[in-house]
Formats: sequence, structure tokens, C-alpha cells
Amino acid sequence: MTRKKTSSGGLVYSTDKNQELPVTPAEGEDQETLPAAQQDLRIFLDRMPGGKMLTRVTGFVGQAADMDKLGKMLKHSCGVGGSVKEGNILVQGDKRERILEVLLKTGYKAKKAGG
Repeated sequence: MTRKKTSSGGLVYSTDKNQELPVTPAEGEDQETLPAAQQDLRIFLDRMPGGKMLTRVTGFVGQAADMDKLGKMLKHSCGVGGSVKEGNILVQGDKRERILEVLLKTGYKAKKAGG
């Protein structure tokens, strides 16, 4: 029996015919949204081509509609534009401090990450 695993521990290949594969939700299938106190959000600062700054919030577990609602609330509280794409909430500009303040005030568990 030969097995290869990724550094994160996920099974990549196995010759064992009885190996059971872990069940993961299908792409686009929404999970149940966790309460705000159980969310573990990370706030990053990214630089876009052309030098523009972008604040990215990751780690939200839940349905797309709830993430859209949180993204809209964050954009409104910062007074800037942004979007929700591929499981990330994107807010224009360096708004890490303001977003952290708003998330903590609304009961989310969040912290700044990256450099």
C-alpha cells in the first residue's frame, strides 16, 4: 500500500482499494453559517497592480448570502467600495483598523494577519 500526503495532511493518492475518501461539500454548495462568536476571521492588506491597496477578509464559514451581507456592512462602515469573491471580502484601501474595530464590536473573532 502506497500513500502520498500533502503537507497539510490531505490524501492525494492511495493504492489501497478500500481507502475511504473524506466527504467534502461540492463546489458552490453552501455550509451552514456559524455564529459570529465562532467565526475566525483574518484581515490582510494586499497591494494590487498599479500600487492600489486592498483590505482582504478571509475565514468566513457560511452561506454566500451571509458573506455578502457582512461584506456590505464592512464596505458601508468604511465608506468605500469593494466586493465579495471566492470566499474573500475585498474592501478598497487600507482599512484594516476600521474593519477590525467593526468586526470586534459586532461579536466576530478577528485579527490582523500578514506583514
